[in-house]
Amino acid sequence: MEVAKSNSIAPETLLAFLLNPDSYPHRPKRVYLKQTHSSYILLAAPYAYKVKKPVNFGFLDFSRLEKRRYFCEREILLNRRFCTRIHLGIVPISLREGKLTFGPGDTIVEYAVKMRKLADRFFMLALLKKDQIGTKELDRLVSTLKTFYEAQHPTAEIAEWGRIENLKISTDENFRQTENFVGFTISRPAFETIRFYTDRFYLKNGALFEDRIRENRIRDCHGDLHLEHIHITSKAISIYDCIEFNDRFRYTDVANDVAFLAMDLDFQGRPDLSRQFTAKIINALNDPEMERLMDFYKCYRAYVRGKVETFHQNVSGLPADKRSEIRARAERYFRLALQYVVCGSKPIVLIIMGRVASGKSTLARALARELGWNLFSSDPIRKQLAGVPLYERPEPAARCQLYSKTMTEKTYNALRANAIAQVETQRSLILDATFSNQRHREELVNQLGALGVDYCFVETKASEEILKTRLVKREVKLNEVSDARIEDFDLLTRSYETPEEVGPDHLVTVSTDSPLEATVVETLKKLACLAHKFFSG
Repeated sequence: MEVAKSNSIAPETLLAFLLNPDSYPHRPKRVYLKQTHSSYILLAAPYAYKVKKPVNFGFLDFSRLEKRRYFCEREILLNRRFCTRIHLGIVPISLREGKLTFGPGDTIVEYAVKMRKLADRFFMLALLKKDQIGTKELDRLVSTLKTFYEAQHPTAEIAEWGRIENLKISTDENFRQTENFVGFTISRPAFETIRFYTDRFYLKNGALFEDRIRENRIRDCHGDLHLEHIHITSKAISIYDCIEFNDRFRYTDVANDVAFLAMDLDFQGRPDLSRQFTAKIINALNDPEMERLMDFYKCYRAYVRGKVETFHQNVSGLPADKRSEIRARAERYFRLALQYVVCGSKPIVLIIMGRVASGKSTLARALARELGWNLFSSDPIRKQLAGVPLYERPEPAARCQLYSKTMTEKTYNALRANAIAQVETQRSLILDATFSNQRHREELVNQLGALGVDYCFVETKASEEILKTRLVKREVKLNEVSDARIEDFDLLTRSYETPEEVGPDHLVTVSTDSPLEATVVETLKKLACLAHKFFSG
């Protein structure tokens, strides 16, 4: 990012002026500041003023005063397509006799977009938090969006932005601009897997993207359609703050535009409303093919939000707690993008299974961190059920009781119960156990099938030499939950039933001989291929 230097006014001087109620002609009682990576928003009821920062992110260039003036004009023009009553005009900020003032003066140093301030309680995010978004509100919103999209007539120039080579301008830019975030707000496995998925999706769906162009699905859209940009009262729906700074972010498939809102509903913990909204907009636009693109575009939108939030947390002057909050939000967006890659928009149960010491628990913990999902492991559950301290290895007689058939049944029953409780709340999860018994696998599959919940077994494998080495190392580990040791190797190997009954649509196999990060990347990529029916390789 480049920050332009102002020749006429220091940023701190401008901000002090904007925060002073006496600066405004209508003399508000108080002025509240909100800021993004690219703008200051001053809330001075009954108005709001938006001032663009002199920054250049490549995809957004407000570095010069004349550019900021131009994009203020574009902001007003484009947003009036949605509603005419919010954006009131451009107000210059000038130096007059050495003092800043709104309006004309000796020298114009900045521009502000003046808007009517909308009541906070009616923004869609606020309504959602009060559980005031339901079928009625979604129907009204879908009707509003349908009217808008149908009024945007496609042109040859706009249609070109539906081609893969042009879509890749934005997705490649995202990966280029976020590679430095790896290890900060996004992990290396997530970065590599999402990039892999994006490239594979383009490769597999070339005909689909061409069909979208032929069907005139590429329009001049909103570009930033999320919950905080939608205002719903009993009398009107106001949609505002569309993208003005880069046409290619608005010249897009309608599916991409609405995917932002669907993703935002998922992010806020309302996948039920996300699915309702998606079904309603598909029906309203008579666009059944949109569904094939939704996970791809929701992944893209979540990734962009992760990028933008990371930019935002670098804004100077933010308090440490606010910076940490923004960083955590960026991490959540990147994890959500990865979730769309791994399982789409529906909950799934990942079952990490394999022989003892095959690395399944280590992999399961790593996947849980990457995806932000709850993890249920058989070893701690077994010891909790028996009242045995987590890191205590009982004496042989007590171990026989702990690993008896009765305790094993109780352990797997508890695993299944945890899985069912999670998926009934539409949450994905990870189970970690050997699942060496075919009956235990089938019982879980039958229960999930009755609920219509997807699942995938991930079988971990390692060479016998590595398995034995890991078991030997357990003798000196202080924080080892599993009680299996090298003397148990032959017995456990004989009792392991390979998952031959599990079909290829529900099973991936990974080697854990490599370092953990490489194994995690391999696993995530294989899950992506399975979820989205990519060819292997």
